[in-house]
Amino acid sequence: MTPIVYAAFATPELLGTLDGFTDAQLDALDFGVIGFDASGVVRRYNAFESQAAGLSPQRVLSQPLFTVVAPCMNNFLVAQRFEDAVEHGTTLDQVIEYVLTLRMRPVKVQLRLLASPSGLFRYVLVQRVG
Repeated sequence: MTPIVYAAFATPELLGTLDGFTDAQLDALDFGVIGFDASGVVRRYNAFESQAAGLSPQRVLSQPLFTVVAPCMNNFLVAQRFEDAVEHGTTLDQVIEYVLTLRMRPVKVQLRLLASPSGLFRYVLVQRVG
């Protein structure tokens, strides 16, 4: 059995840690985790985010993040930052204040955007505010 390792939303160098986490370790986190591949398809989705968003893993996994799962993030504040990081071959680790609006009443959140040229996945971390 793999021991559960804790990580916080603000943990430095979190990208590499998340790539190495099992699904059970992701599910133990107290913030949302959405991991997607280079083509934008969701490959990792933790229990916290599933419960908070009201979307089952079956509805989210294997779906395009920015066009099907969360089109409210398909803009210059979120999706474009991932595209820019890829285009420039740079690491992305940025926290932004945001309001989620799809399929729910508006919810204030902090999003942490994580990507690396060498990372397995790119991540949107979701911390509910308030």
